[in-house]
Amino acid sequence: MKINTLQVNIKLPERLKRLRDLAMNMWFSWDQEALDIFIRLGYHPACAPERNFWDESGQNPMKLLSILPQSELDDASQDDSFVSNLERVYEKLQSYLNSRSWFQKTWPDRAGFLAAYFSCEYGLDECLPVYSGGLGILSGDHLKAASDLGLPLVGIGLLYQEGYFQQYLNNDGWQQELYPDNDWYTLPVTCILNSDGLPLIIDVPMGEEPVFCQIWRVDVGRIPLYLLDTNIAQNQPYHREITKRLYGGDRDMRIRQEIVLGIGGVRALAAMDIHPTVFHINEGHSAFLSFERIRMLKQSLNLTHQQAWEIVWGSNVFTTHTPVPAGNENFTLDLIRKYFTKLADELGYGIDQFIHIGQEKPDRSSFCLTVLALRMAAQCNGVAKLHGETSRKMWQMLWPELPVEEVPISHVTNGVHSFTWINNRLTDLLESYFGPKFREEPEDPEIWDRIEYIPDNELWRIHQLRRDRLISFTRGRLSRQLRHRGYSRNEVAKAEEVLNPDFFTIGFSRRFATYKRATLLFHDLNRLEALLKHPERPVQIIFAGKAHPQDNPGKDLIKRIVKVSDDPAFRNHIVFLENYDINVARYLLHGSDVWLNTPRRPLEASGTSGMKAALNGVLNLSILDGWWVEGYGEDNGWAIGSGETYDDPLMQDAIESEALYRLLEREITETFYNRDRSGLPRQWIRMMKDAMKSAGKNFTTHRMVMDYARFYIQGHDAYEKIVADDGKLAREVNAWRDRILESWNQVHVIETRIRNPLKDVNVGDRIDLDVRVQLGNLTPDDIVVQVYFGSLDHDDQITGGRVETMRVVKQKEADWLYEGSFTVERSGRCGYATRILPHHSALIHPFTPLRIKWE
Repeated sequence: MKINTLQVNIKLPERLKRLRDLAMNMWFSWDQEALDIFIRLGYHPACAPERNFWDESGQNPMKLLSILPQSELDDASQDDSFVSNLERVYEKLQSYLNSRSWFQKTWPDRAGFLAAYFSCEYGLDECLPVYSGGLGILSGDHLKAASDLGLPLVGIGLLYQEGYFQQYLNNDGWQQELYPDNDWYTLPVTCILNSDGLPLIIDVPMGEEPVFCQIWRVDVGRIPLYLLDTNIAQNQPYHREITKRLYGGDRDMRIRQEIVLGIGGVRALAAMDIHPTVFHINEGHSAFLSFERIRMLKQSLNLTHQQAWEIVWGSNVFTTHTPVPAGNENFTLDLIRKYFTKLADELGYGIDQFIHIGQEKPDRSSFCLTVLALRMAAQCNGVAKLHGETSRKMWQMLWPELPVEEVPISHVTNGVHSFTWINNRLTDLLESYFGPKFREEPEDPEIWDRIEYIPDNELWRIHQLRRDRLISFTRGRLSRQLRHRGYSRNEVAKAEEVLNPDFFTIGFSRRFATYKRATLLFHDLNRLEALLKHPERPVQIIFAGKAHPQDNPGKDLIKRIVKVSDDPAFRNHIVFLENYDINVARYLLHGSDVWLNTPRRPLEASGTSGMKAALNGVLNLSILDGWWVEGYGEDNGWAIGSGETYDDPLMQDAIESEALYRLLEREITETFYNRDRSGLPRQWIRMMKDAMKSAGKNFTTHRMVMDYARFYIQGHDAYEKIVADDGKLAREVNAWRDRILESWNQVHVIETRIRNPLKDVNVGDRIDLDVRVQLGNLTPDDIVVQVYFGSLDHDDQITGGRVETMRVVKQKEADWLYEGSFTVERSGRCGYATRILPHHSALIHPFTPLRIKWE
């Protein structure tokens, strides 16, 4: 049977035409008034009063419009109040899109600036399921904050036919996965068309054959997000599956996904005549984009691959999210040869040199995308202060002669999009006391000082309402879970009575990886039972989260939690919620009293769920790892331990579970249940306000994106300068590098001496140095002479070193004389060393590739 297809469009009444505009811009996901338009429409049952169209749509505005009966839409169009509200919200969107932004006010002279942000997943809203967890949520929040700030930016990702899996548990508590297809015609995505009105198709080299992609656009406020899709008729079946599942398939599938993301993403932008000046590689998945940029620059400016690399390196930004070597993306050399031999020859590298770029050392048997990105980006960063330190130690082997403090990996601490994650009732309260600047100028952190104006009783009343909603939501979801698992009616009925809206509630929701230790509280079940059932200070815990489909140890953690929650001793106090997503996260983040986080330090790169909790007045109880190293203060939450690390994980679990129990038993629950005559926990509310203030000032994506904007501007300026005059400066810098390489064996520090030695050296004294160097065929304009100094550790290595640049004095025969000084800042043993580095004014930093000569 031959089936012919038609695409039937939604027929909106004239007075409701604006609904499509609102539904097709993800701005609705962080503006409650826009969302309320669709909620009201879904709860407007003129012809089917027993149906809830909003819930049936999965809280997806576009799907809601597609499933509403025409009579329902016609009826709404006659509701003057609804239409008036629709017009008002539409005008609000237009005002938002067209208002003068922070970026325009801060950098009015960067008219040509455009950043391209590459990520393999984006968590914008539960109605667009192309995300799995923290990385995707961060990427979505990045785009939203860029939109609020008016930062010129485009996003690039993949459009997954099945997205990430939906989770359910079998009768044994073991995680199962479902992969329902996404229907793009009922989602807020638009297919990009060519000049003939047909889908714009690009080709991506994939070994000996091309893969074809079409491009979809998602509007995120002012920011366009472009998603590539290989599930089209032009591709072979095995290539159509490239964009089938997020993090699905074997290693061959994974490398093909990342080729499409990186190389295909650059080609898609060019095909749409979009020309970014700086590229942000968010995690290593898209690192192959650098090779496509080199290829395009070679062609357009007639450069060598080394000259094109100068441009790419200076205008790439790379963010690493992984704190352990094993967590970085690696591919076998056979896969690299399979898919890149042809491209490597085209670029002028040859496959062996191509492979070397992605290897820590030449003898390694794999190709690492993190190494590739670190070598291809002038500006690299971790995602928290501690993670920056961890990353510099982890990757020092790429800069082996450089002190660890100078390894060119900085940090930009992650943040969260406040308007997305703060409960709408709480947002209304904040706006009533903060004023219009809260939304209009999110770049101003000082607005959070006004939280002191909010009366304690108002803040606490909203928090109690949110906990009530969380308990109600949890009961309903648990009942559905148990029915699905085949539990009896009696057991399902009992689920509707679990938990208590007045009890102290702990929330724990995140990816179930073993290092996150979801079951640390279960270390002593007798003690846990006593804590939960305390006659005066009862406690309850709600868990949620997914394990990776191939992570059986993570699934074991879920199974254990479910088994404990089924035990009659714990049944009314512990719940595990299935199918964790953005919607479940919101309920937990809004209604919990404490947010628990128990990773093994230093394996948590950043973590952002605790930031979202803090913005909602939910207090953090966490190991000092990731962002909490920076966020913790004695007045805004609790730290488990003091930042120790352990060689014995069993000992660590015993010590830190004991610390966790003691905090909950002796301090946290006592503070929560300590009420004054008016029934208010004043000290708890004080801590809620401090948590909200510190998170609002320091841990939003508005602050984060403003930090990245400085990287972007530096990369943009470097790009504009080096591509001018058909890449003239790129050629000059590359010729300079060749000259440095040819002459570097002639460069030496001959002698360093103290000019006027002091008998006794005291803190604050200045040490004057004379240095004699040989430069061979180079001149002082080609290099910089520096003194590196600081305190000595027990291995006689300089720690916390600082740098002072020396000045050239004169040439004496074949030598050059330099002089300089440094100030002794601490007592104890001090060390100093002199060195020579290449120097060129066009370089963002001189460390890649590293040439350095120490005395």
